Amino acid sequence: MTAPGTPATPERIVDIAIGYMGAKQLFAAARTGLFRALADGERDVAQLASETGLSEQMTRILADAMNGLGLLERTDGRYRLAPDAAAHLSGAGDLDLHPFLAFLNEISYGHWLQFDTTVDTTEPGELKMDEGRWKSFMAGVMRYNSLHAAMLARSFDFGPYRDLLDLGGLSPEFAIGALRANPELSARFVFDPASSESIAEALAAAGLTDRAVIDAAPTDTADPGGEHDLVMVNHVIHRFDAEQNRAILTRARAAARPGATLLLLDFLLDDDERQRPIDALHAGEYFVIDGTVVYPESEVTAWLEASGWRRREVLALPGSPRVVVAEAV
Repeated sequence: MTAPGTPATPERIVDIAIGYMGAKQLFAAARTGLFRALADGERDVAQLASETGLSEQMTRILADAMNGLGLLERTDGRYRLAPDAAAHLSGAGDLDLHPFLAFLNEISYGHWLQFDTTVDTTEPGELKMDEGRWKSFMAGVMRYNSLHAAMLARSFDFGPYRDLLDLGGLSPEFAIGALRANPELSARFVFDPASSESIAEALAAAGLTDRAVIDAAPTDTADPGGEHDLVMVNHVIHRFDAEQNRAILTRARAAARPGATLLLLDFLLDDDERQRPIDALHAGEYFVIDGTVVYPESEVTAWLEASGWRRREVLALPGSPRVVVAEAV
């Protein structure tokens, strides 16, 4: 908040307005291998140009832009990775964000060029997809989900739980993260039938097949039942309307024992004095892509209360959605 008497400057407006310039240069730096070229140590412009195949002029432009944005450090004309770039863009970390950046560059960015029409008509843009674009789309979305799952595993203690229901999510990585965090936990996936094969493959790759079962059912009508002590509803509610979401949460409650915990992960709007930017920006992203909805947190809380859940706390995950933690009553 600006202190009284402080002169207003245009800096913040300009920074927001030119944000797409930084995004496009980040996408280009990732696509051309600039970050991976620094995985083994610092390089100067000539060395980076040689390793990426770019001209020295373009290499300097990209490297300086990434330095200005804080992703590269620069000393005496030699560049090195900042810690977050080393962890997520070098190719050597546990979670490489290159597929997510490729999705933003190849799919999302171009789709945002239709946003003015979406604003004027309240209609999503036209998502023209072929096999190659679907491949980029799914690779990016799944990698972004992996980021969210990693942040959840760092922020929530899965230790007290034994019986997890993952209902209707888009990615198995959330439950896999929970299983890794707690060797006493078992998981049950109730996902759309089209996801069964990919879930089985992910469980096998993680060595967790013997601790999970897969029950295929459409998310909007699934009625899993059971007495689970932990229920996940991840990236579900933005895909359905209010009536469907109330029904999904009611059936989730019916599958939980009294006192069980619900983790509801999604981007949400709020009524605080300052909206968390990442949620509001995704409200535009989701709508222009396919017309899906980022709901107000207050509306989601009302659905929870009506379906037998009591909100306990909200976790805002770094670079990710928030998680409403609720208790079965």
